[in-house]
Amino acid sequence: MQPNRNRPLIVAVACVALLFVASLATPWFGGANSSDTLVVYCAHDSIFSEQVLQEFEEETGIRVVPRFDTEATKSLGLVNLLIREKDHPRCDVFWNNQVLGTVALQEKGLLHPYKGTGYSRIPEIWKDADGHWTGFAARLRVYIVNTEKMPATEEAVQQALYADLSRMAVANPLYGTTLSHYSVLCDQIGAESLKLWHQVVRQRGVREVEGNATVKNLVAEGVCDWGWTDTDDFFVAKDEGKPVGMLPIRVKNRQTICIPNSVAIIKGTRKLRSAQKLVDYLLSADNELALACSKSRQIPLGPVDEEELPDDVRTLREWSSDAVDLTRLGPARRQCVAWLMPEQQP
Repeated sequence: MQPNRNRPLIVAVACVALLFVASLATPWFGGANSSDTLVVYCAHDSIFSEQVLQEFEEETGIRVVPRFDTEATKSLGLVNLLIREKDHPRCDVFWNNQVLGTVALQEKGLLHPYKGTGYSRIPEIWKDADGHWTGFAARLRVYIVNTEKMPATEEAVQQALYADLSRMAVANPLYGTTLSHYSVLCDQIGAESLKLWHQVVRQRGVREVEGNATVKNLVAEGVCDWGWTDTDDFFVAKDEGKPVGMLPIRVKNRQTICIPNSVAIIKGTRKLRSAQKLVDYLLSADNELALACSKSRQIPLGPVDEEELPDDVRTLREWSSDAVDLTRLGPARRQCVAWLMPEQQP
């Protein structure tokens, strides 16, 4: 058999073709290993966070490739992913929509400490003392009430607790801010009491749904009379003209549950300088004020120009002044996850 004299040429052409195809086939990381690209895992709703990340790109020229969590697994999905990737991290910055999952990552040694320009403006209660994570732009746990079904008052809510609980909706407590809510209750009344309460309300027909947005939808449409959700979801319904009202959920000592976003740099990032720039951007007064004035009405944790705050946010700020300290609830969260996780198994 005669050797193919054109084989080297064929191989070269094939290699060029493969490189061309590879350049077109961009996965969600979108060239995440390039020096000018920052990979951000983001548990905050994309409807609110994408614009912030786009504006950061425009201002700094640093390309951001976000990976968002799903409504059903907020924010536990990304926390668990970061733990699985600890030996070969692909994420540079974690923008979580709450705090306790970020604390869990800190406890596992997965976060790189940083005290930048925004760190000092955030009060001590909302940040790690060593700078492993910092909170910003919070929201509150609230009762959302369909005002055509019942008044948005504490008395009405207390009465509803003893009525038909199929008229109440809550999100799956293993995920998102409902997990933080359960962690507060676990810390305050004990794990066994919480398990008993959880069992009783289930037996009485409470609607346990995918996420806070679904709770909002059920109440806004009158399928349920009331439920637990977050302030940002409530305002979506209010802005749509739905007949809804809200009041803060209060726990022991009349405290509220205020849940900040949090930002942290992942240990092992090769883009530390860019990661630090994003952290500074998210923790800035300008960003907190922008989020306060957005449709999500996030609560600034640091000082901002009070005159520019919407009236809605002024009210939320008053409620959040009596908030539970979440930073010490890591053990309670672990108890809740260990108890609730087996319930999700088929």
